[in-house]
Amino acid sequence: MSEQRHQQRQQRLKEQVDARIKAANEVRGILMVFTGNGKGKTTAAFGTALRACGHGKKVAAIQFIKGEWPNGERNLLEQHGVEFQVMATGFTWETQNRATDTAACQQVWQHAKRMLADPQLDLVILDEITYMVSMDYLDLDELVAALQQRPAGQSVIITGRGCHRSLTELADTVTEMRPVKHAFDAGIQAQQGIDW
Repeated sequence: MSEQRHQQRQQRLKEQVDARIKAANEVRGILMVFTGNGKGKTTAAFGTALRACGHGKKVAAIQFIKGEWPNGERNLLEQHGVEFQVMATGFTWETQNRATDTAACQQVWQHAKRMLADPQLDLVILDEITYMVSMDYLDLDELVAALQQRPAGQSVIITGRGCHRSLTELADTVTEMRPVKHAFDAGIQAQQGIDW
């Protein structure tokens, strides 16, 4: 391709991008959903949290399912003023007790509702909350209401597999992670600093 053709193509692309930027004039918080069967949903959410902290934004996070075991995201972000609330029971397939898991979900949900009503928070992460809805530990209508009633400038990230259609329809941005290949499937152990 000649330099002139390349320059013409890049100029057309620039005009298209500039037009889209000019047309985007609404300012408000957004609802993002990171779902799908692939790895990276939580990592993407906390990458966004890191970016927000870097810009001086106030961030809070709820971790449903992950439990109290240490994780790198929490270790770093708490040092930057990010409040973490973690569902005490951890992985639901370990507890195998519906009543205990429901009670633990409801307890941490109270923190989530407080965060979703706090106009001082720029970003709230609801990590793995999709499981709480699909397992009926958390009422979908209550979650939707809290999301709809949050402060106008607050952004929220929902992560987890099998996100309910009501949440994806409500969301402004939905990203579906698709598995192509995963080291664990080849028998490679999860690694600190990579997987947690």
